[in-house]
Amino acid sequence: MTPDIKLLVLDIDGTISGRSNVVSEPVKQAVREVQDRGIRVAIATGRMYQSAKRFHQAIGSDLPLICYQGAWIAEPETDHRLRHNPLPQAIACELIDLLAQPEWSSLSVHCYIDDQLIVGDLSPDTQTYTARSQIQPIVVPDLAATIAANTPTKILALSADTDQVTRFLGDVRKRYHPDDLYCTTSTPAFFEATHPQANKGVAVQYLAEDYLGLRSDQVMAIGDNYNDLEMLLYAGIGVAMGDAPQGVSERADWVAPSVEVDGVVVAIEQFLKTDRP
Repeated sequence: MTPDIKLLVLDIDGTISGRSNVVSEPVKQAVREVQDRGIRVAIATGRMYQSAKRFHQAIGSDLPLICYQGAWIAEPETDHRLRHNPLPQAIACELIDLLAQPEWSSLSVHCYIDDQLIVGDLSPDTQTYTARSQIQPIVVPDLAATIAANTPTKILALSADTDQVTRFLGDVRKRYHPDDLYCTTSTPAFFEATHPQANKGVAVQYLAEDYLGLRSDQVMAIGDNYNDLEMLLYAGIGVAMGDAPQGVSERADWVAPSVEVDGVVVAIEQFLKTDRP
């Protein structure tokens, strides 16, 4: 029986955008065909709002844009913000203090305040990240003082040393209960921290149920990493991309080919084709 899908939610990196950092024409065409059939299409990403808007435009979405793992939901046509759940101020300051310890010196620290990227220095990792994100960072002389005076939406710590990122994630999860802080990874090189209620599952539920009046079984979501897991579990159909880690793919309803071979197109054909019985 064909599921009654009314909403398709797509991650960006590793899902609709791979090494090219753009959405391919086959993916755009598949999304247009879905929209022509009355299925709404939205984006849910860990990216900051200003970095994600071009992907929202590329797929022609007319729905609010879910950013920062769900901490920021806004309507790009007007930039009207529907939801914003910044990090708890005290915990944000504690994380910055922790990241300043010599043990974690290889991690580049990124803080997002009012949709601006705030950093203490321009490390090679930061320069690579900002080039891909197509954003201009703001360098401040004292990151701890800046965070003490301004509540961040998200804190990102990244490093090419993925073992270091994994160790830091484990350390933070020992320090904080999930009710106090949401921690995840969108790639093995990224540690990401947001408000405890800021994850893609909560955000997609809001978009589906509160904004559109839909049920979870009317939602299909596609993603590729641990930060997508909550929305894949919420959706009636949760699809993991072919490059997803085992902890994500084994909990998905279906696994698509990788982003580099337009796995989203295959997933759409599998579940949303009009000629399916």
